[in-house]
Amino acid sequence: MHEILHVILHALEETAKLLPFLFLTYLLLEFIEHKAAKTTAALTARAGWLGPAVGGLLGAVPQCGFSASASNLYAGGVISMGTLVAVFLSTSDEMLPVMLSEKAAPARILAILGIKVACGILAGFAVDLVFRLMKRSARQETVHELCEDENCGCGERGIVISSLIHTLQIAFFIFLFSLAVGGLVEWIGEDRLAALAAKAGVFSTLICGLIGLIPNCASSVVLTELFLDGVISTGSILAGLLAGSGVGLLILFRINKNIRQNLTVTAVIYGVGVGVGILFDLLGLTL
Repeated sequence: MHEILHVILHALEETAKLLPFLFLTYLLLEFIEHKAAKTTAALTARAGWLGPAVGGLLGAVPQCGFSASASNLYAGGVISMGTLVAVFLSTSDEMLPVMLSEKAAPARILAILGIKVACGILAGFAVDLVFRLMKRSARQETVHELCEDENCGCGERGIVISSLIHTLQIAFFIFLFSLAVGGLVEWIGEDRLAALAAKAGVFSTLICGLIGLIPNCASSVVLTELFLDGVISTGSILAGLLAGSGVGLLILFRINKNIRQNLTVTAVIYGVGVGVGILFDLLGLTL
């Protein structure tokens, strides 16, 4: 009974932390749709190529809601796929708080954050460049279509009420998913997850990348603790943290109806994470 209560409380806490970010994001999207659609479209068209740089830098800010906000902005057609990839790759989720609480060396923390930001920016620009060379748009849906999909009644209720409805819909979805993942982690046990990563050997980087894809803070906590305890290598922690995007992927698959785009984003962040991790291990680089 105690374990069940712990899982429920953790899911509620994780959901509650995202509420301000979700509400502000939907408020921005509603404003764009109703008040500033033409102006924003023009600004995005002129400055869109800088999106990955801005997204990569902002993604490194130690908070859990920006990746969720980026997913909503992407689904609403405000940012490019490259910008979304940059945010996902640079987002640290719970890594920074765990390292600070464990009194990790500042140089080590800054090095990991710097690598994540650099990988995010470079990969983001590469993704946008590929779409430009293919003369295809990576973003087709609009804020208006997003609102229609969610049935929020934007036109009748005003931007504040509509934003609140959007927020509660997604928050409920996040809570249910966090409850399921938290229950699974509690059932399997963090010790077993640690043992799996430790015994993986050369496959540790691939497995840690998959663990990083799990849209729950438990994944980044486990990976960071394993790294600080010397159980996994620098390459493995980088693979997991680069692939990890907090609840960003969860929101993306919930909001964006183009599954091919969602799978592309997932493949890119996993591929970059594992690729960088393998490179670090092959070169014997440590942090």
